[in-house]
Amino acid sequence: MAGQFDYFAVFAEMRTGSNFLEANLNAFESFECFGEAFNPHFIGYPNRDEIAGVAQHTRDADPMQLIKAVRDVPGKMGGFRYFHDHDPRILDVMLDDPRCAKIILTRNPLDSYVSWKIAQATGQWKLTNVKRRKDSQVRFDKAEFETHVTKLQEFQVFLLNRLQASGQAAFYIAYEDLQNLDVLNGLAKFLGSDERLEALDASLKKQNPSGLEDKVSNFRDMEQAFAGLDPFNLTRTPNFEPRRGPAVPGFVTGAHAALLYMPIRSGPEAAVCDWLAGLDSVAADDLPTKLNQKDLRQWKRRHPGHRGFTVVRHPVARAHAAFCDKILQTGPGCLADIRKTLRNFHKLPLPGKMPDEGYDREAHKQAFAAFLEFLKANLAGQTNIRVDAHWATQSAIMQGMAQFSLPDLVLREEELAEALPRLAASVGYDAAARPATSVPDQPFSIDEIYDEEIETLVSDIYQRDYMMFGFRAYAA
Repeated sequence: MAGQFDYFAVFAEMRTGSNFLEANLNAFESFECFGEAFNPHFIGYPNRDEIAGVAQHTRDADPMQLIKAVRDVPGKMGGFRYFHDHDPRILDVMLDDPRCAKIILTRNPLDSYVSWKIAQATGQWKLTNVKRRKDSQVRFDKAEFETHVTKLQEFQVFLLNRLQASGQAAFYIAYEDLQNLDVLNGLAKFLGSDERLEALDASLKKQNPSGLEDKVSNFRDMEQAFAGLDPFNLTRTPNFEPRRGPAVPGFVTGAHAALLYMPIRSGPEAAVCDWLAGLDSVAADDLPTKLNQKDLRQWKRRHPGHRGFTVVRHPVARAHAAFCDKILQTGPGCLADIRKTLRNFHKLPLPGKMPDEGYDREAHKQAFAAFLEFLKANLAGQTNIRVDAHWATQSAIMQGMAQFSLPDLVLREEELAEALPRLAASVGYDAAARPATSVPDQPFSIDEIYDEEIETLVSDIYQRDYMMFGFRAYAA
């Protein structure tokens, strides 16, 4: 068949109706579906040694041999069913190939879970004769179901994002659509065939036609379990921040110590770097930094047993540090352009220059509160100013780090006096000193202006960090 596609893949899961969909595809003269071609435990179907002329041991050694065989089926378009736990080596091959037609079959995950449990209990995975139907009631297991649905949802989101990023379209078909002849004929049209079926395949029978109440022995328990679920994600914390990169050039390694510090800006960076430098009796400015990803991978290879760590700071203290160091102060190190825009356009009550003798504690509190109001809009994507790393959420920064490497340890600032010496001991520095405490912010410390109003503002802005890291109200 000549057309837009060379072969097809049906992305499905167990108990979603994929056998029925395959039977109907094979009812067309135009198509041949080869079952679960990349199931790691068998090839195509149980008790088969080969499909499309390719033996299982050949497929296992080189899965592209089977892709080629399916693609080159004479006179037909070949395809197969692919589940989330099938051979991962060919997943990128399929998703990156616009000549591979993507068919995505979905089913209500609760129905597929109960069907899967019944099939496990009865040993009956396919039904062709109603007289041989086996029946069983199964017990709903909340934890097992949550694991089941999480795996399905993660794979579906992965497929969706990959197709979006590559500009490809898939043919989505729901379990309920499998009984719609027009939909199946529409699938044939999508695949490039002018052939149409007159009727659906009748060889397979629905195995469990009764309602869930008849299939689940602890149906009331299941109802109560779902009462606590949030299917519309109503309790989510909104997040409009742009995704961040790993910021590898800002990472700092020990001069000799096999330690990698992955800083979160506006945290206790100076204190940690001074401590790290002190392990090898060097100056903090002499610590290796500004490495690219290749350099850092080489460092990791040269330092087996290395440990990476980062430090989170309470959002109140961190927002105040960002304000004092990057916005309030003038001169080297401040974000001069942003400071100017905040002062002139957003009307933050900032002095023209610092130090300013008329700038007292009350003025500082008002200026900081105004900065927090700006942060609320900025992190919500409502300003034209970038979300700078000095005040981006710590959760977003750590998600960016994960694109290169996750830290072994996530420490809290208040734990450093005990935690850092233990960390040094883990890489052979038994007599490591405790780190110095961070220098208080200037011209006023957060403890001098903190009150319930500031806590309310910050906890509203950084509610994601409060939730993800379990921060309590700031203790001044």
